[in-house]
This record gives sequence, structure tokens and C-alpha cells, in this order.
Amino acid sequence: MNKTLLVLAAFALAACRQAPDTPDVAAAAPAEPAAAEAAPDPLAAVLDAQPDEVRARYAYRHPQETLEFFGIEPGMTVLEGLPGRGWYTRLLLPYLGGDGHLIGVAYSLDMYPLFSFATEEFLAKQAAWAAEFPADAAGWAGEDGASATAFHFGALPAELEGTVDVVFFPRVLHNLARFSNETETDYLGAALADAYAALRPGGTFGVVQHHARDEMSEDFADGSHGYLKKAFVVAAVEAAGFEFVAESDINANPKDRPSEDDIVWRLPPSLATSRENPDLRAEFEAIGESNRMTLRFRKPDGA
Repeated sequence: MNKTLLVLAAFALAACRQAPDTPDVAAAAPAEPAAAEAAPDPLAAVLDAQPDEVRARYAYRHPQETLEFFGIEPGMTVLEGLPGRGWYTRLLLPYLGGDGHLIGVAYSLDMYPLFSFATEEFLAKQAAWAAEFPADAAGWAGEDGASATAFHFGALPAELEGTVDVVFFPRVLHNLARFSNETETDYLGAALADAYAALRPGGTFGVVQHHARDEMSEDFADGSHGYLKKAFVVAAVEAAGFEFVAESDINANPKDRPSEDDIVWRLPPSLATSRENPDLRAEFEAIGESNRMTLRFRKPDGA
């Protein structure tokens, strides 16, 4: 028998000696575990549940990116400036959840009479606002939403000092700056002092504000047109004791290039100057909402 046949015979014999129940290693290997399903995003779920008129503003206000940039999370205590009709409030209450708390803050009662449209009925409504806000918020919160309280700038309750995780001021600063400039009262400084006192050490102060270009005049960018310059905002907030941390362009709109005669309220959603002019209204709608700076500050640790 030649050597080739001897080798083949040896292999055949070895194969015959293998135990008949030897497991197939590949077949017996445990199956790869199924990839874990991604945890649901509670903020996305809240945003998806909003009515069409609220969702229509997402393209300009970017609520998911904005709230994430400021680090707002369920269970936090958040101070929201000028809740008004509750656009952001209706997002924050269900998102913060039953362990969270939302505090609304509005202009001081002595500032409201400075507005040209301030009727007696309007002023009475503002005087009652802080007492009525918690009930309104309860109606917006849903079954497991955050609790709510409210106050006016200059009247921060002592029990709220140092309790807030994030102060969020969306489009709040321009009228404070305007009337600080037009009167002898520092409304802006007082509001920033309340924000600082309310925050816990290390807490975040988030600002979204109509943004004036650097080349615009100081008269244009004093708040009376709705716009402020970034350098002015940063300087004012730092003067109140905060540290500047970061900025984002998530709410920037390069199509908004106002002239010195323009006001921010010409744009959506106000469209205040084009209500009788469909062509002009269409022009402003094509621009969209205002160009906005998005700035994050913090209260120093140990402050």
C-alpha cells in the first residue's frame, strides 16, 4: 500500500473513533444577545405630543436642542422667565415630571405701567398673575407633570433662594434693558440678581435673546427694537456674578437682517407691522422668527 493510501486510511480511522455525540461547537455556541432597545427620549415624547400650532414653531425655536444645551432634565427645579401664554411652560411641565418643579417669574409690577399699551385691565391682570399661574400650570402639566409656583422680579420668596437647578430666560432681557435705560430703575440688574439668588451654586443660567449685529447702532440695540448685542448681554450677566460657559448657534437665523428702523415684532409670530399688507406679511414669514443668541452661564461653585 503506498504512502498516500496509508495517510488517508489513518484519517478515516480517526474520524470513526470520534464520539458520535461530540457537539458541534459552532452550533452549540449561545446566540448573540439581541441589541438592547434604545431607551425612549422623554423630551422627544413631550414634543411629539404637542398640537400643530406649537410644533410649527420648532423650526425656529429648536426646543429639544435648546433645553438639552442648558442641561434641563426631568426632576429638576427650573425658573422660567416670562411664561406668558405658556409656550415653553407647556413643554417643561410634563418633561420635568412629578419630581420636578417649575417657577414662573414675570416683570415687576412697577414696570408694567411703562408699556404704552398698559390699560387698567391689563395691569389688574398682571397683578393677579402670580397667584393664578400655579392653577394654569396644573392644567398644562398633565397627570404626572411638575408642580409650579410664581413671583414677580424684585419679590423672590426667601424659601426659593438657592433651590433652582436652571434659570431659563427665553427672549426676556430686551424690555428689562430698555426700561433700565429709559428710567432711573435698574430693572435688568434686579432681574439678574433674582436669577443669581435663586440658583444653587454651580447651577445654569440660560439665555435666548434676539441678537443685534455688532455694526448696528447702540440706539437700535438698546432693547427698544427687541434686539440686544451679545457683548452687552454677556457683560450684564457677568456683572451680576455669573460665569460665561458656552454659546450655540442653534437659534441663529441669518435671514433676519433688520434695518435701523425695524422692530423684532415685525416677524412671526407677531407680524405686528404687516397685518393689513399680505405681501409684506409673506416677506416676513419667509424670514421666519428672529435671529437669536443662545448663551449658557453658571453660578460659581461656593457662591
